[in-house]
Amino acid sequence: MDVPCTDPALGRGLLGRVSGPADPRMLPADRLGELAGEIRGFLIEKVCAAGGHLGSGLGMVELTIAPHRVFDSPRDALLFDIGHQGYVHKLLTGRQERFATLRQAGGLSGYLCRAESAHDVIENSHASTALSYADGLAKARALAGETDRAVVAVIGDGAMTGGMVWEALDNIAAAPHRPVIIVLNDNGRSYAPTTGALAAHLARQHHNGESAPRAGPVSAQNVFTSLGLAYVGPVDGHDIPATERALHQGRALARPVVVHVLTVKGKGFPLAEEDEADCFHAVGVIDPATGRPPAPPRRHRKRPAPRTWTGIFGSELLALARRRPDLVAVTASMLRPTGLHVMAEVLPERVFDVGIAEQHAVVSAAGLATGGYHPVVALYSTFLNRALDQVLMDVALHRLPVTFVLDRAGVTGPDGPSHHGMWDISVLGIVPGMRIAAPRDAARLRELLREAVTVTDGPTCLRIPKATTGHDIRYLARMDGVDILHLSTGRSLDVLLVAAGTTAADAVEAARALEREEGIGSTVVDPRWLIPVNPALTRLAARYRLVVTVEDNIRTAGFGTHLAQACTDQGITTPVHNLGLPQAFIPHGTRNSLLADTGLDAGGITAAVLAAHHQLLRCAPIFRTTSMRRPE
Repeated sequence: MDVPCTDPALGRGLLGRVSGPADPRMLPADRLGELAGEIRGFLIEKVCAAGGHLGSGLGMVELTIAPHRVFDSPRDALLFDIGHQGYVHKLLTGRQERFATLRQAGGLSGYLCRAESAHDVIENSHASTALSYADGLAKARALAGETDRAVVAVIGDGAMTGGMVWEALDNIAAAPHRPVIIVLNDNGRSYAPTTGALAAHLARQHHNGESAPRAGPVSAQNVFTSLGLAYVGPVDGHDIPATERALHQGRALARPVVVHVLTVKGKGFPLAEEDEADCFHAVGVIDPATGRPPAPPRRHRKRPAPRTWTGIFGSELLALARRRPDLVAVTASMLRPTGLHVMAEVLPERVFDVGIAEQHAVVSAAGLATGGYHPVVALYSTFLNRALDQVLMDVALHRLPVTFVLDRAGVTGPDGPSHHGMWDISVLGIVPGMRIAAPRDAARLRELLREAVTVTDGPTCLRIPKATTGHDIRYLARMDGVDILHLSTGRSLDVLLVAAGTTAADAVEAARALEREEGIGSTVVDPRWLIPVNPALTRLAARYRLVVTVEDNIRTAGFGTHLAQACTDQGITTPVHNLGLPQAFIPHGTRNSLLADTGLDAGGITAAVLAAHHQLLRCAPIFRTTSMRRPE
């Protein structure tokens, strides 16, 4: 529910008086600039202090005030494609006093959230969805006879590159009796400058024989009018009265219409406005004066900055590409977030950014592989979910050598349920011929990437988290591709702990605690390649009385499920206990706290192994132990 702001610090000025969208409607036009300035200052202060999406919100200030003055939310539906456009919407719908909790556990979501407000109609933060929602909602309104309730979808030009947008437009334009108002927020960027023919077409619209943006119906032919949509604009999206006039004109047409609005990403924050690399799209805690993180304490200043998984992947791929002329890279409007910008700066002709179009990215990669190249497709884990059919039928069915590198795998942290990469093993694990690897440290990332790009008879996948890499975890021995990380000495070895990827460090710590505090001997192994299950792993499982798997994927149909099935298929009776993420949408919070909450830290693993061990003892009072020599 919306709660009026009572924070005394916000009581000064216009923003402090806004408890809902009716309040901006009451303001005289000559005070709107003042309100916009206060909102912009508020966002800069709060987001720089806590982290979050900055550039997109700053560009949306006037373009959020205007729709809230023209339309009556929530009676009229305001749909924001990609929720990080919604920070200003949160402020105008009475959530100012909670803004200090943005992206913190138990606080405001960094995206729109239906549980927070009736004004948040949709909360999916995956791009290019709003027009399909709008089409369906307009159909529902028409069926219900609610013809006086507007459906407004605000979508960025970057999201317009997504294929689902054009599927929705095909339906919206074909029904002139069902009004949908599409507000095209054109700032020439998504995570980076918008690419492709659409971007060039929109740029021509900016300067369609006029010296400045304008508002009003346009008869000149463009891609939208060619489809049968009405078109208004382009209009300066930072001019609230002009934007209001354009929205009123769009509503009065009583048919599907595109209102083309020009904005500047990062407006009012010069560092963000001038940032070609778009480093201010989303920020951590930064100094608003410099745009840089706060200086570390003096005692830490000589320490090198920790490297991210993304950065290591980007540099290693470039190194491989220098030696392998057949290596190419593909991404979906995420060049810098996935680390591919490193390769793009040196070998631009071999890096392809296809826009926000994951399905096309995968099939385009299949075409590259068919043509004799080895594509590396770098996406966020959660975004690959959109292209399962293409992975299955266009890559795997043809046994094509395409390597998928899934950034943000596992728990991502403050971005919340839509961004946790917790389904990829379950989804990709059903794909015939797919090989899935999970590196535990930077050395294994480099090693597994080198191995992946040598595979020629089918797809491969590497999953990496949103985190820094930490120290490498050396293995004691490698047995047929399986790394032995810990082996209890002088004790019976009752438990085999199988740690997938970055869970290895906590699994080793748990094994030491079990040995030290409970007298339970164990072996910790990292299979490196999770799927298909390595036969060496099942042979090893047969030598123990209990196997416990640990993964930062959902337990359902995850790696542990595959190992348990492989053991069953081979007649191995060792119980396999699986630890992983619950089959639920996990809220936002810090990565470490969420892993602890789901039992995937060292303490949680220790407790789960101990409980499973005790349960096994109760079921089998005569507990025969097995011994295992240290592997040679």
